[in-house]
Amino acid sequence: MLNKSKIKDIQSLALKKRRHETGLFLAEGPKLVNEIINEIPQTIIEIYATEDWKGSAGFDLPVIIIAQHELEKISQLKTPLQVLAVVKQIEHKEPDSFTGICLYLDAIQDPGNLGTIIRTADWFGLKNIVCSAGCADLYNPKVVQATMGSLVRINVWYDKEETWIGRQTGTIIATSVIGESLYSFTKVDNCILMIGNESKGLRSEVIAMATEIVSIPRRGNAESLNAAVATGIILSHLVANENVLP
Repeated sequence: MLNKSKIKDIQSLALKKRRHETGLFLAEGPKLVNEIINEIPQTIIEIYATEDWKGSAGFDLPVIIIAQHELEKISQLKTPLQVLAVVKQIEHKEPDSFTGICLYLDAIQDPGNLGTIIRTADWFGLKNIVCSAGCADLYNPKVVQATMGSLVRINVWYDKEETWIGRQTGTIIATSVIGESLYSFTKVDNCILMIGNESKGLRSEVIAMATEIVSIPRRGNAESLNAAVATGIILSHLVANENVLP
């Protein structure tokens, strides 16, 4: 049985300040926890699970069995999913060199969008994402959940000083409602693809550092595209041109 102190400690990891102080985060649900067990088991501190959870085959980490009502107390989900793990934050590094496509995210503030973009990048084989200082916290429970485990395979580095783009060379692609049609865009082997804030798009000073500006042609009357959806459309086109593989 979980005591009040342990419940409070686990619940506190929903707060950014506490995650920063401890270097820990929460992962919930069979798929996400199994991904972490399979990819980076050394980062797991504790696993709390109900009797009906079936862990990843062959793993030998200790599991603390708890009742459903206890899981509900420590979970950040409306409907808890059998298992919760307390995990060490992953060490991410500045991508000083890379092949294929690197995403640069400018003030992506919605946790669900950030997590979905990370998951989409993993689908298309990307290895690096750089986030501006204004992006949502990678270890926000909603971001972690939306990645569906992809955060263990993508190097997500925060450009806190916002100097990274200015130090890069080569093809830097900005996305905008005004720009060359994505479908007439010239094939490139390596590039940085910049995705802007959900409502405001890329900041003018960020666009100024681009070598190319592309847009997704609009046929209907929608004012804008969701940032994660736009990322998927653009990557799908670039992958079709075989630009993303290392």
